[in-house]
Amino acid sequence: MSELTISGAMFRDMMVTGAALLEKNKSTIDALNVFPVPDGDTGTNMSMTMQSAVKEIKNVESGAVSDVANAASLGALKGARGNSGVILSQLFRGFARALKDEEELGAKQLAAALAMGSEAAYKAVMKPKEGTMLTVARMISEAVTEACNAGANVYKLIDVMLEKGEAALAITPDLLPVLKEAGVIDSGGKGLLTIYRGFKMVIDGEEIDDIDEVVPKEQTALEDDNFSFEDTDSIKFAYCTEFFITHLNESFQEAELEKLQEKFARIGDSAVVAYDAGMIKIHVHSNAPGKILQLALRLGEVDRVKIENMREQNREILENLKKNEKEYALVAVSAGEGLSGVFTDLGVNAIIEGGQTMNPSIDTIAKTIRKVNARNVYVFPNNSNVVLAAKQAAELSDRNVIIIPTHDIMQGISGVLAFNPELPPKENEERIKDAYQSIISGSVTYAVRNTSFNGTKIEAGDIIALLDGDIVSVGESVDGISEELIHKMIERKGEKDCIVTLFYGENVDEGNAKALVESLEKQYPDAEFIIQYGGQPLYYYYVSVE
Repeated sequence: MSELTISGAMFRDMMVTGAALLEKNKSTIDALNVFPVPDGDTGTNMSMTMQSAVKEIKNVESGAVSDVANAASLGALKGARGNSGVILSQLFRGFARALKDEEELGAKQLAAALAMGSEAAYKAVMKPKEGTMLTVARMISEAVTEACNAGANVYKLIDVMLEKGEAALAITPDLLPVLKEAGVIDSGGKGLLTIYRGFKMVIDGEEIDDIDEVVPKEQTALEDDNFSFEDTDSIKFAYCTEFFITHLNESFQEAELEKLQEKFARIGDSAVVAYDAGMIKIHVHSNAPGKILQLALRLGEVDRVKIENMREQNREILENLKKNEKEYALVAVSAGEGLSGVFTDLGVNAIIEGGQTMNPSIDTIAKTIRKVNARNVYVFPNNSNVVLAAKQAAELSDRNVIIIPTHDIMQGISGVLAFNPELPPKENEERIKDAYQSIISGSVTYAVRNTSFNGTKIEAGDIIALLDGDIVSVGESVDGISEELIHKMIERKGEKDCIVTLFYGENVDEGNAKALVESLEKQYPDAEFIIQYGGQPLYYYYVSVE
């Protein structure tokens, strides 16, 4: 076969179309999740990760495949959410390494990209499981390498990716029993194959209609502070120039505003040109404020000129940051007014909104780590689907970041309570882990889909109780299932004089919560029961026994 290549522009379109197809099919992929609890589902997390990659790709002006791959890697890393999103970001990280300095994508380059991507993804997961998207990525890579060595061109290799991807997906239930019981294929693998189908659509000249780009909105408790140590040296345009154009020329026409804004965009950024009441308000970041003023003078007179040196502002901010740097800070992921308030009262410096229904991105976690401005930062993910993203965020930081791998809110609260500001980081880490690992944690929620788990048939809408991450009770009554859960938790603890803490959610009546505790107090007179408003969405109760 003759040597064919894919240009940087086509590779860019392949990534954009893959993201669009994933966005279109994310609900279908979400529905493949085995665990029926409401959470940040695979399809949604992968789609938001891809949209972040696309946002970065659209800023690439170069026609080189390497630049597109680097942008995709950076964007995916910043926007990665959940375990599936982090694994996807690592696949693209491998792509970027394999395609370094490459202008076009040929068969050998694609085979190398898939191989390095699979390798990076496996390394990112502490205990890789077969029957997941890791398996699908690896099997695709192996098949493509074999076909490449046999002389297939890059277009044929795209076909191989899809053919082997389908075969790999089909065997995921045989490799992971929980998939077979639920009667589904792996959702992450399906998401990856969906992206690759988008690649094939571009090769074949097909298009996706009616896809709106979704750019994830980030939210942290520190949004009003946009500066950090890393930001201070990265300002591309140094001068913020603001002024008015008044006494406009008699020949002035509003069409000139668009041309003026285009000129500003070529020599700067953050350009705002607003016309109202016979005057024009200008705001531009550039390295040539004099030229900005000269362009404006063609339309009229300039007035109230303000030019600020943003680099100098940042030097002052950097000096203040260093002066106010703390020895340690605590960061926790939390959802619910009551729970976030508890973390704050316990001394947590920053709350990242999210967790179960919206897994925060790597970028959100990394920015929060920077903004707490401490030499040692303890991060409590408080969700098993956030731990991997937190670990990746830690790798991006120049702080000493200690990830406390808490899998739920109750572990997080127990861990924060154990923190001792007088201890050095390593001792504190051990103390915190001992504390949260000694508690028994549970929760009560509802099923969002029909499935079968550990031999139990579950239907959408059923009330389910989880004990240390496993489904232990299924029924129709919130109070009945909650009481059953706490019985099991106290039984597992093996001590009747234990402490039971309950946080009730936003959809639970306080009176019902108190009635539940009163019933339990009669059954366990030696136990101490603590009840508090958590305000968490979707989960009726979070419970701990210690």
